[in-house]
Amino acid sequence: MITIKTIEKNSWQLFAHKALRGECLTLEEGLTVLEADNDEVLPLMQAAFQVRKHFYDKKVKLNMIINAKSGLCPEDCGYCSQSIVSTSPVKKYSLLDKGTLLAGAREAMARKAGTYCIVASGKGPTEKELDQVVSAVKEIRETMPLKICACLGILKDEQAQRLAEAGVHRYNHNLNTSRANYPSITTTHTYDQRVETVEQVKVSGMSPCSGVIIGMGETNREIVEMAFALRELDADSIPINFLNAIQGTPLENAGRTSAMKALKVLALFRFICPSKEIRVAGGREISLRTLQPLSLYAANSLFVGDYLTTSGQEVSTDHQIIEDLGFEIEINAL
Repeated sequence: MITIKTIEKNSWQLFAHKALRGECLTLEEGLTVLEADNDEVLPLMQAAFQVRKHFYDKKVKLNMIINAKSGLCPEDCGYCSQSIVSTSPVKKYSLLDKGTLLAGAREAMARKAGTYCIVASGKGPTEKELDQVVSAVKEIRETMPLKICACLGILKDEQAQRLAEAGVHRYNHNLNTSRANYPSITTTHTYDQRVETVEQVKVSGMSPCSGVIIGMGETNREIVEMAFALRELDADSIPINFLNAIQGTPLENAGRTSAMKALKVLALFRFICPSKEIRVAGGREISLRTLQPLSLYAANSLFVGDYLTTSGQEVSTDHQIIEDLGFEIEINAL
């Protein structure tokens, strides 16, 4: 039986070697990562870094989000300030026009982001909204060396095909939490609908992006199960969000994920999904705080700038972190 003391004796390098051989951790092994003593975090991150370096060297992918449609959402997601059950005072507007989406793409390039993420609230896009996104994406692809990620909600088969044909490289649809925890977070759609959309994305030829939000009442066992689910889905990019408990949402009183727990989560996902892009996403500034640089020993990707309705830190600070670590921004990276 594997125990934390056994791991400490034999070092976390065993998990790194297992990941590099393409073998998946067991549930019990995953739990030892999350339940490790905080004194073990530095050797744990060093082991995760061996895996990260093997697949991505010291390069960091940068992504930028534009909140292309804000509020006006019929969904009841408990974490989201844009949901129908939220009383948070967020801006509400319909899908941004083409000129604004193009300006956002230029700003992404100025921030050295390789991927521009067009995100819209709602259960799924209307045909008019899809037309607007397709038109903007085609022009961006023709005029700028950017990769495009879209996040527009649940897709129909033909909508996924249209986005792929327009030149969208990647489509994001997060699992968010575990199957068991899902009904306590959202009731207006199901966990299986999210899985089905990710599968549609793969069939269309777009790269699947799907991640999680840590800190929504899930157990450590469920966090490991979330990592297993994303490994099975074969998501190319996995954003790891840490809940930013926004006033006016059902989860406004949820506690903050500690920096040490956040680092353990990132190491876990690197071990279980070793070759995939692991992105430190929303809430990193709140959970990781001064330990943000350590996150890049497991993760190889960041969002730069603001998120959907919450603020990020200065882009220059992220650039400085990467430089100080001796890492390198991967320009125009998918």
